[in-house]
Amino acid sequence: MSWCALVLSLPTETAAVRMRAWRALKATGAAALRDGMYVLPDREKCRERFDTIADDVRQHGGTAYVLKLEDRGAEQFLSLFDRAEQYAGLMGDIATVRKVIPKLEPLEAVKRVRRLRSLFDQISGIDYFPGTARSQADDALAELSRDAEELLSPDEPNSSDSLLQRVQLQDYQARRWATRRRPRVDRLSSAWLIKRYIDPAAQFVWLEKPSACPEDAVGFDFNGANFTHSGAKVTFETLLECFGIDAPALARLGILIHALDVGGLRPAEAAGLECLLDGLWLSETDDDLLLGKAMILFDALIAAFEADSTA
Repeated sequence: MSWCALVLSLPTETAAVRMRAWRALKATGAAALRDGMYVLPDREKCRERFDTIADDVRQHGGTAYVLKLEDRGAEQFLSLFDRAEQYAGLMGDIATVRKVIPKLEPLEAVKRVRRLRSLFDQISGIDYFPGTARSQADDALAELSRDAEELLSPDEPNSSDSLLQRVQLQDYQARRWATRRRPRVDRLSSAWLIKRYIDPAAQFVWLEKPSACPEDAVGFDFNGANFTHSGAKVTFETLLECFGIDAPALARLGILIHALDVGGLRPAEAAGLECLLDGLWLSETDDDLLLGKAMILFDALIAAFEADSTA
């Protein structure tokens, strides 16, 4: 195993630069071997972060070197990157919120879970050698997130173990599509997918209860619906598979929707999309208008993903 090291020295009078370098180093999760010498795994992203800090130090009169270490004894550095204690603290916070979550207002419950998710992202972002502690925290946070979402959006579907069947687009044209009212991330993205890639003439029915689904409507994202959670897939991913929609940009969006709906590794865009969807949901009480605004958001996002895939 190899490591990269940052060795730096700053003039004593450059307090602002010193503080900036300290904050940047803390954000990387680098281990301090001694004053002025820090180490990270020898990975491209780590070297880039060290290079950025070194450049800033040099521009302000200091000295800085980024070196590669290949000492056989350097495996001892692994212990410096053990994040188990930080995950244990997070697990304690999760347990505390779990005790009070039934008494919280739904939006407050979701906000608390998101703060915990942000903390998890900070820890996992500098967890260069993830193990069981990370997995346990991620699973506990996903379960807590489902509990909070259940308060905010009752009747969330259970996952079905039945095999997904391929269906034909022509059988689902100019249909009524029904799902639970006050749609959030999976239902909004699924409705967008239906309108843009499956049934352009689709009309949507927003149900107070899944049991009120009209017989002639195509149900989605509730127990017993035509299309809902299946195995590890959320409804958006189920629709992609059942209709044979194969596009890299949509698959990338599916990963994002999955993370926001049921948890898991969150892509870089997750926090931004979550914040925007929350804003739409809070500011628009008419579900048809809410979907219309969300359509614009998903159109823009998929355009950016498609541009990335062709760059």
